[in-house]
Amino acid sequence: MPNTASLILQFDQVSLDDLELVGGKNASLGEMTRSLGKGEINVPAGFAVTTAAFQHFLDQDGLREKIARLLDGIDKSDMAVFQQRGAALRKAVLATKFPTDVEDAIKSAYADLSETIGGRIKVAARSSATAEDLPGLSFAGQHDSFLFIENEADLIDACRRCYASLYNDRALSYRIDQGIDHMSVALSVGVQAMVQSDSASAGVIFTLDPETGSRHSVLISAVFGTGEAIVQGMVEPDEYYVDKQTFAKGNKCVYRHKMGEKHLRMVAGDGDPSVPFKAVPVPPQEQRTFCLSDTEILELAEAAIRIEQHYSERYGHETPMDIEWAKDARDGQLYILQARPETVQALANTSEIIRYSVEQLGPVLATGSAIGKKIAGGTARHIKNVNKLANFRTGDVLIAETTSPDWEPIMKRAAAIVTDHGGRTCHSAIVARELGIPAIVGTGDGTQKIADGAPITVSCASGETGQVMDGILPIVITKTDVSALAHPKTNIMVNIANPEQASEVGLLPSDGVGLARMEFIIANTIKAHPMALLHMNSLADKQIHDQLNELIKPYKDGKSFFIHSLAEGVATIAAAFYPRPVIVRTSDFKSNEYAALVGGSIYETKEDNPMIGFRGASRYIHSDYEDAFALECAALKTARETLGFDNIKLMVPFCRTIVEAKAVLDVMGHNGLKRGEQGLEIYMMCEIPSNVLSIDGFSEFFDGFSIGSNDLTQLVLGVDRDSSRLAGAFNERDPAVLKAITMAIEGARRNGKPIGICGQAPSDYPDFTQFLVEQNIDSISVTPDSFFDTLATTVEAEKAFNRLSTVSV
Repeated sequence: MPNTASLILQFDQVSLDDLELVGGKNASLGEMTRSLGKGEINVPAGFAVTTAAFQHFLDQDGLREKIARLLDGIDKSDMAVFQQRGAALRKAVLATKFPTDVEDAIKSAYADLSETIGGRIKVAARSSATAEDLPGLSFAGQHDSFLFIENEADLIDACRRCYASLYNDRALSYRIDQGIDHMSVALSVGVQAMVQSDSASAGVIFTLDPETGSRHSVLISAVFGTGEAIVQGMVEPDEYYVDKQTFAKGNKCVYRHKMGEKHLRMVAGDGDPSVPFKAVPVPPQEQRTFCLSDTEILELAEAAIRIEQHYSERYGHETPMDIEWAKDARDGQLYILQARPETVQALANTSEIIRYSVEQLGPVLATGSAIGKKIAGGTARHIKNVNKLANFRTGDVLIAETTSPDWEPIMKRAAAIVTDHGGRTCHSAIVARELGIPAIVGTGDGTQKIADGAPITVSCASGETGQVMDGILPIVITKTDVSALAHPKTNIMVNIANPEQASEVGLLPSDGVGLARMEFIIANTIKAHPMALLHMNSLADKQIHDQLNELIKPYKDGKSFFIHSLAEGVATIAAAFYPRPVIVRTSDFKSNEYAALVGGSIYETKEDNPMIGFRGASRYIHSDYEDAFALECAALKTARETLGFDNIKLMVPFCRTIVEAKAVLDVMGHNGLKRGEQGLEIYMMCEIPSNVLSIDGFSEFFDGFSIGSNDLTQLVLGVDRDSSRLAGAFNERDPAVLKAITMAIEGARRNGKPIGICGQAPSDYPDFTQFLVEQNIDSISVTPDSFFDTLATTVEAEKAFNRLSTVSV
């Protein structure tokens, strides 16, 4: 019989050194309570029912021997037998009474906790196994937890049910797959004061990007009610991003807010222990609000960064963390409920970059949040409940409204997973990452759009939005060992438009972004003409007014919506590359493209040749658009100064004359973007013959140049690059175009200005890249899929021209 004092330990009595005594979860709670709980973070008070109590429980009524017999030879070759064994194990545990000394110790500790806090309190009972929440093993979701417990009898029952969950099918399956001896794992129970989040909010924090492994940001997800709505994948949560590097420099800002469809909240059940939660609707108006204020987001981010720092010090290496939090509706405080080392991306091979692509895209059946970066094909198999699991075959694609931990044995056999509901921190997403298979969650209608038995391809290789495509498509896998790459003297940068791809593209060993196109953000996120947003309340067209009203939620007006949306899109790109430079080109829509935006037809005049019409610098300084350009300037100023991304440089497109150059810089300065202030550099696109011929004059006004080879070719050769009939005449390698590029490079160098290129040609033609190296260009910016090829071509070209540096990537 164990010493009574060893049956219960308070959280402030344990640390990471007590894993064998209290399990991974409780050891971590104790570590935070002891080391960080004094004013740095809030951890709810509680205690651990130790593994000594569990071992004492196993000694009752021959339970240990029963369990050993049932576990002997257990495997998954026959799922029916496997499930029968699991059920028998759990039944044996649930039929066993607690030893009197253990039961008395739990009741006494519960009474003491209630007295400390004041009055009889509700508590949570959380399973804490000795092989979970470790840097190499997560066991995420394998064992059960029970919430809203408010009396001694229910607490004892919850502890027994926690013990039984050690023999859940999913936990047994996990240990078999990991090669862990079942009898070697013991279970502790953490009893923790309940945070009343069912009337507030809760969520999950990662201190890295869980999809790409990029470690530049803290990702916080949040839902109304308890965090169970996230785990079960019932709703798509809000997501908030905080950059660690700018945070450390004092720019404590949320650089991205992503609103989720939070149509349900999980709250306490009606008293039946077998149904601890119930889902209640969230009013429509509340759905369109964020769960947290920026002050609360930053408080959580600071706590997460501090936790990561502490665990990194304890383990002796950088340790990204997976953290659960909740807000208490009674005191309004934010609490850390759990913290564990992230076990997927943190252990990935960072020296190898693997890229997936399909040879040809197929018809898109459904889209949702992409989990991972892989692509897989297989037969769609609809599963509606646990009773249908036997119908699933290895290599099928699991299609479901959502998944639960009980489904893990078949999820391990799936080629991919697609669900109607859920966000990036739901159960389906967590398991998919751990298994290394692609998943698309939150499709909304995937179960309706994808036919059972249909051949499909699931692609998560194009940023945050995943696509389910019809048919099984050929997949191309490219692997690159970046540790073996030489880096040329010429800077190799990337072109990017979509902020959703920034985190992944930022992992490339590039020298930064040579061209960030804000048009993508305006077209795909904002979707409306800036002048229409400015004057939406005076628009006569009710249909357009209603469209704009729907777009701007939850912002108070069109102006703030435009500024914040554009600032956060640009900041998302800048964060992924920080502190490497990111050159952001101000909007370069043509009039017909502006007209296609919501409300655009009101403000745009039809032009016969918009390619050489009202675009670029001439638009910014014109009275018809200057108010809209002021919004762009405000957004860029916000991204640079408020959000702290001082790696942003600006670039002006299609500036025809020196007069325009001076005028546009005056307008930008008037709108808070004064060249030289706050370290601001402003570049100019060199894409018009006048830019080349007058480069000495333009050099007085700009800090550098980037050659736009597409427009420069068009205007040197007089070829409309949008004309299919003239496609054969459009040639960036024409001698006249090459002469213009040579003159531009020579002119920039003559004036001591850096010059690069951001057109399509280097991505397509290796000989063009060789020509640029020969001309001694400073930088070459290409599409991400061409990066490694361009890098290799540049290295070889520099060898030929004796320019290769000795720096490795």
